[in-house]
Amino acid sequence: MILVRQISSYFGWHLLVLVVVSFCICAVIVLIKDRLPRLSGRVHDLNVVQTVHSRQTPRVGGLAIFGTLALSELFAPMSISEQYGKFVIAAGLLFMVGLFEDLGFHVSPRKRLLAAAGASLLVISYLGVWLPRADIPGLDAVINHWAVGIPLTVLVTAGIANGFNLIDGVNGLASMAAIISAVAMTIIADLAEFFVMGHLAIMLAAGILGFFVLNFPSGLIFLGDAGAYTLGFVLSWYGIAILLNAPEVSPWAILLVLFLPVADTLLAIYRRSRRNADAMAPDKLHMHQIVMRTLEICFLGRKRRKIANPLSTLVLAPFTIAPPICGVMYWDQKIMSFAAVVGFGFLFLISYAAMPRFIRWYCSTIRSDAMTNRSTK
Repeated sequence: MILVRQISSYFGWHLLVLVVVSFCICAVIVLIKDRLPRLSGRVHDLNVVQTVHSRQTPRVGGLAIFGTLALSELFAPMSISEQYGKFVIAAGLLFMVGLFEDLGFHVSPRKRLLAAAGASLLVISYLGVWLPRADIPGLDAVINHWAVGIPLTVLVTAGIANGFNLIDGVNGLASMAAIISAVAMTIIADLAEFFVMGHLAIMLAAGILGFFVLNFPSGLIFLGDAGAYTLGFVLSWYGIAILLNAPEVSPWAILLVLFLPVADTLLAIYRRSRRNADAMAPDKLHMHQIVMRTLEICFLGRKRRKIANPLSTLVLAPFTIAPPICGVMYWDQKIMSFAAVVGFGFLFLISYAAMPRFIRWYCSTIRSDAMTNRSTK
């Protein structure tokens, strides 16, 4: 009850303002998209290998995400307002690079990743902090030295930023994952009595919610690179801030909070290395794409993508919701949170490997039944 009362203290008119502002920005973009085709990116984006959509849709939902992030400075606790302002400026670098890509000015994946690394270096320069620990024997003994801590922090934050971009392929998946991660961080910060981060995280969730309403299930607007990269970047740094200010919080619990984008990123790196493919090359083998094809081939039909797309987000809900719940449950238990990471990682890999096999079995069964029916006529 004490936890419920404390968390309820975060809710107020400022959250409603952030939700409404985010929704209004997105609604205006949707209304004017025909007059400003640039908001939907390039026409040939519909033909790229990783796309799962069939019509041009505004890709600048990041304007709502970053707009409410900047607006939240007005509601941030005074004790961290200056530092928070510097952090938003650093995030703005990554946002702008992503926005150029969303507007149709080609920015390569490597340049976007470099922008994420540069934004993290700005945060480190402004605030003089980096990832304080990883709960990995040997690494924690040297992570406080800048030569180890800074490169590792840049790698982690840029990787998570890219991870949210990778899972942003079907309606609502990335934004739902970000909302759940932000709420989970709010609860963990509250349990650790780091109330400042609780305020910041719940405001981030409010800003995403206004966008989510128009993104799921209808897909009227997308996060785009600016939105997805910014969300991953901000959430990764929120996790680092919690670890810096709450020594009892396990890094494995924070990893659970961000499980889906991290798991999908690591799987993509492994998958591409096995094929000797460019690590930055897009493909159609992400978990959400496999799920959607399974739904289309085995259950809905190939012409029912409008249903298969948002349904994929619901099918992936266990991997979106369950790990952050465990992260909250085991927020201060290193062994249990580590075991949960291993367990969910195993389930993720098994599920990923099982779906193509299920499709092959299903298709062979259908063909066998069809041949049997023909032979009996």
